[in-house]
Amino acid sequence: MIDHSAQARSARRTNWAGNITFGAQQLHMPASVGELQEMVAGGTAVRALGTGHSFNTVADTVGSLVSVAGLPRVIEVDQDARTATVSAGLRFGEITDTLHRRGLALHNLGSLPHISVAGACATGTHGSGVGNHCLAGAVRALELVTADGSLVTLRRGDSGFAGAVVSMGALGVVTRLTLDLVPAFDIQQWVYEAFPQERLLSRFDEVMSEAYSVSLFTGWHGGAVDQVWLKQRVTEDGPRTAPQRWHGAKLATGPRHPVPGVAAEHCTQQLGVPGPWHARLPHFRLEFTPSNGEELQSEYFVARRDAVAAYEALDRIRERFAPVLQIGEIRTVAGDDLWLSPAQGRDSVAFHFTWVPDTAAVTPALEAVEEALAPFAARPHWGKVFTMAPGTLRGLYPHYDDFDRLAARFDPAGKFRNGFLAHHFPRDA
Repeated sequence: MIDHSAQARSARRTNWAGNITFGAQQLHMPASVGELQEMVAGGTAVRALGTGHSFNTVADTVGSLVSVAGLPRVIEVDQDARTATVSAGLRFGEITDTLHRRGLALHNLGSLPHISVAGACATGTHGSGVGNHCLAGAVRALELVTADGSLVTLRRGDSGFAGAVVSMGALGVVTRLTLDLVPAFDIQQWVYEAFPQERLLSRFDEVMSEAYSVSLFTGWHGGAVDQVWLKQRVTEDGPRTAPQRWHGAKLATGPRHPVPGVAAEHCTQQLGVPGPWHARLPHFRLEFTPSNGEELQSEYFVARRDAVAAYEALDRIRERFAPVLQIGEIRTVAGDDLWLSPAQGRDSVAFHFTWVPDTAAVTPALEAVEEALAPFAARPHWGKVFTMAPGTLRGLYPHYDDFDRLAARFDPAGKFRNGFLAHHFPRDA
C-alpha cells in the first residue's frame, strides 16, 4: 500500500505490487479542495494517485503525484434519489457499511474493497455478473479540478460525461463522485470445485447466468476449471441450500482461496452463510491484505458472444502462458456507453491473469495471449499489464478519437499527460 506519511512524501515510492517505481520526487496530499486547486494550477506535470493498485505506469509522472485521500471525508446519501456522493479518495470498503445501514447498496463491487472509488472508476474496474456494469457504470456525476485549477462538475447527459468517467486521470483530478444506489440486499456464496470444461463450453451463458455474480478460477491445466464462485442474492423466500453437485462440479467442503494451496482466511465468507452485499460480493475482506503483492496482473475483455471461441483459443496455447500463471479468472460484465470502458458497447467476458512477479518471463506470455485473442477484438484493462500498440487500441474503441479530443479540450497544455497516455494516445495519431 502507498505510505502517505509526512516522512514518505519526498521518498521514492512504488505501486502496490512493487513492479513500478514512480518517477515523481514529491507526493502532495492536500487537506482541502482549495489547496488542491492551487497546487494543480501552479503545477506543470500532475497525476492523481489512488491506492496504487494499478500494475502499469497509468498513474506515473515525472512531475507531482497528488493523493486526494487527505481531502475531507464525504459520504452524503440522498435516500429519495438513491444516490451517494463520496469523496474520491475513499476506498469502497470505507463507504459500503454506511450505505448498508441506510438500506442501500452499490450494484456491484470488485474483488478487493481496498481500492479507491475514483481510481477504480477511472480504469474501468469491475466485478462480475451478466447484468452488472463495471463500477464506473454507477457514476451519475463527478467533480474534478481541471488544469487551470477550476472546479468542474459533469453529470450524466452532459457533453463529454461518457468520456470523463473512465478517463485515467487525463481530464483532471477527481474530488467527488455521485453514485447510483439500489436497495440493500443479502448474498450467499458457494464455491464448487473441478468444474468440467466441456460443460462450461457447451453451456457457457447458462453457467454464467446462474447467480448474481459468477467467477471461474482456472490454472489453465485443461480438462476442468479449478473453482466456480457463485454469489447468489437472497430472495424473499429466504436462504437456500446448495446442491452437492452443480453441472458436474462438487460443492467445496470448506472455505477456499482462489489460488490453490493458499489459506482462505483473507476471503469473504462462503459455505452459503447469508450476509450483506458488501461482505460477500468482493472475494477478499477489507480487514486483511488480500495478497503480498508479489504478482503482476493482466485482463482482456471480449464480447460475450465470443466467449467460448476465445476460451478455446486460449486453451490451445495454454502451455505458452500457464508456466508463469498463478491463477486465471473469468467474469462477465454488462455493456455500457462509457467511451473507454473495456465493456463499452457490448456485453463482455473478461479473461484475467495473475502472473508471477517476473516481467521478463511474463512478457512473452502476454504477447501469446494477445495474439490468441486478437480475432475477438480483445480490449485490455487500463490498469493492468498489456503490450498492445496504440494503433491496435485505436481500432478497438469507437470513441478513441472523441476521447483524445475531450482530453485536449480539458487539458490543452498536457499537464495531466504522462508517458502512459502519450504512448497509448499519441497526439500525432
